[in-house]
Amino acid sequence: MGTALVYHEDMTATRLLWDDPECEIERPERLTAALDRLRKCGLEQRCLRLSAREASEEELGLVHSPEYVSLVRETQVLGKEELQALSGQFDAIYFHPSTFHCARLAVGAALQLLDAVLTGEVQNGLALVRPPGHHSQRAAASGFCVFNNVAIAAAHAKQKHGLHRILIVDWDVHHGQGTQYLFEDDPSVLYFSWHRYEHGRFWPFLRESDADAVGRGQGLGFTVNLPWNQVGMGNADYVAAFLHLLLPLAFEFDPELVLVSAGFDSAIGDPEGQMQATPECFAHLTQLLQVLAGGRVCAVLEGGYHLESLAESVCMTVQTLLGDPAPPLSGPMCPGVHPECLCRSGPTLEEPPAASDYDSELSLDVTPVQTSPSTHSSEGRPPPLLPGGPVCKTAASALSSLFDQPCLHPAPPVCPAVALTAPDITLVLPPDVTQQEGSALNEETEAWAKPHESLAQDEALTALGKLLYLLDGMLDGQVSSGIVATPPSAAAATLDVAIQRGLSHGAQRLLCVALGQLDRPPDLVHDGRILWLNIRGKEAAALSMFQVSTPLPVLTGGFLSCILGLVLPLAYGFQPELVLVALGPAHGLQGPHAALLTSMLRGPAGGRVLALLEEDSTPQLAGILARVLHGEAPPSLGPYSVASPEDTQALRYLRGQLEPQWKMLQVTSEADCRVSSSLRGLKLAKVGTFTPQK
Repeated sequence: MGTALVYHEDMTATRLLWDDPECEIERPERLTAALDRLRKCGLEQRCLRLSAREASEEELGLVHSPEYVSLVRETQVLGKEELQALSGQFDAIYFHPSTFHCARLAVGAALQLLDAVLTGEVQNGLALVRPPGHHSQRAAASGFCVFNNVAIAAAHAKQKHGLHRILIVDWDVHHGQGTQYLFEDDPSVLYFSWHRYEHGRFWPFLRESDADAVGRGQGLGFTVNLPWNQVGMGNADYVAAFLHLLLPLAFEFDPELVLVSAGFDSAIGDPEGQMQATPECFAHLTQLLQVLAGGRVCAVLEGGYHLESLAESVCMTVQTLLGDPAPPLSGPMCPGVHPECLCRSGPTLEEPPAASDYDSELSLDVTPVQTSPSTHSSEGRPPPLLPGGPVCKTAASALSSLFDQPCLHPAPPVCPAVALTAPDITLVLPPDVTQQEGSALNEETEAWAKPHESLAQDEALTALGKLLYLLDGMLDGQVSSGIVATPPSAAAATLDVAIQRGLSHGAQRLLCVALGQLDRPPDLVHDGRILWLNIRGKEAAALSMFQVSTPLPVLTGGFLSCILGLVLPLAYGFQPELVLVALGPAHGLQGPHAALLTSMLRGPAGGRVLALLEEDSTPQLAGILARVLHGEAPPSLGPYSVASPEDTQALRYLRGQLEPQWKMLQVTSEADCRVSSSLRGLKLAKVGTFTPQK
């Protein structure tokens, strides 16, 4: 269905007209740098380009008071001194004669994107806008924000399109207090924000930015704040927050739409955030969100003040929205969170939160990857970090090296291939997915088959030849991912050959996720190059940190807990070069569950996923998996059901066994992250908050 890019050059018109070091970082080059980079990478050309329209005053009135809209309208006729005086009445704001026009364009861009997605014109998209919006409140501008673009879009989605469940993900480095205030009593909007907080000493210096601010009234539990109390958070921290906190809540909430307040001041090099997440991290965050709401994701630009970091991060986001695999994450996947920082659950719907539950310790202390001195002046405001300052010079050096890496300058996307042994099977495949006809040479195929008696039959040999040919194409970069059908009797042997062939072809780390009756190969190497995860109907067991077996959960909640709380943390921690997903005999997965698992495993390996299927299930299942490997959203899992006690116990046991060796598991206690629900009307009561080390 495509990806929309919404923009208007008039949004570059506003600029600071007087000297104000605090506000000078919000400048027109933020947009032009991002757009130029999109064009140089060939990404703008692949999007449906929409020119932003002005939002009407009626649309602005969905969240803003008439008096405030009138006040902003009047700035069009004010002189410089009057504009400066008015700006001084708000926190970190400057007005310009073009502000009203530009701010209406920013809102209109968000609404155009939303309408295009919800009417099916496109699947997803990015609105490249300024001024940003998430600090703006009903009757006040704040933090460079005039009108709340994302909040108006959410209200518009409810009013015009009749949506009942909207997820807002705010990954800007500042707390979007404006969005929180507007929806804190609204259970139809689940608002998630992580932000630099430093125990309230970082802007906007609000007590309600802490983790114990979880909404009020009917919206109790539908606000989720994750405050960072030190700088230096990196790729592992951001991914861990999604896997262990956001996504479990989001899957139970079951949103119809995902809105992203996409602020890239949370990226490396930014003077505001001082965080260490590299641009490709935002590709992974985007990809993780695309499994929700049928892939209906609307990202709207918020902050981002280091132009090169901003531009690269925007490109990574758009590239992923287009369906391209996310580049592998750089650096070790070791969150800076102490094992003692366990998640604690909140009161149930029947038990209102006690005052003692809301203490100042409900926030996340970390051991930062790279700390810096406090940036707070004696007046309580952060001093400006100018381009020539030491922090920016250090970041510039790191970024110069980082952006020279090939993974950030991708070639045009390489698409998946499907290899079938039965030529008469017709599949409905996306246009770019090829049905492979090639096969390895007979001599090579027979040599690999020789140790396995089950591969002696002609049908098994044919499937093996196709697998070898496809696997070589993936490892050589000619194909991004693939699907191979194999006879049920030869599934285990074919998987063994795939593992050995991958290693012999140079793969240093290979993840194998085997489902069903597929025993661990007897000659599996024990040198750390293979991570073997067997999901089947036997007891939970961790033979070593690289060989894990777990029962297949029977309910949706248990399956999601297994994937988010075990499989993906292990996969991201292992950082494989290749993922093998083998659906063997009696694997027990329905199509949507297999699609979700396969889709989410695209991230850790940069998209290189090879799925092995039984021939009996090929036509329908292969078509579904081909679409998710192509970047499409997986089908819905259906109604949410809580994990069974047996599945919860098995997951607890395995996490306890594996946490000492795997840093990506040393973040939260999965059992304490469960949320309370009443029928299908969620009451997410103070869940997912982190208790710091004393």
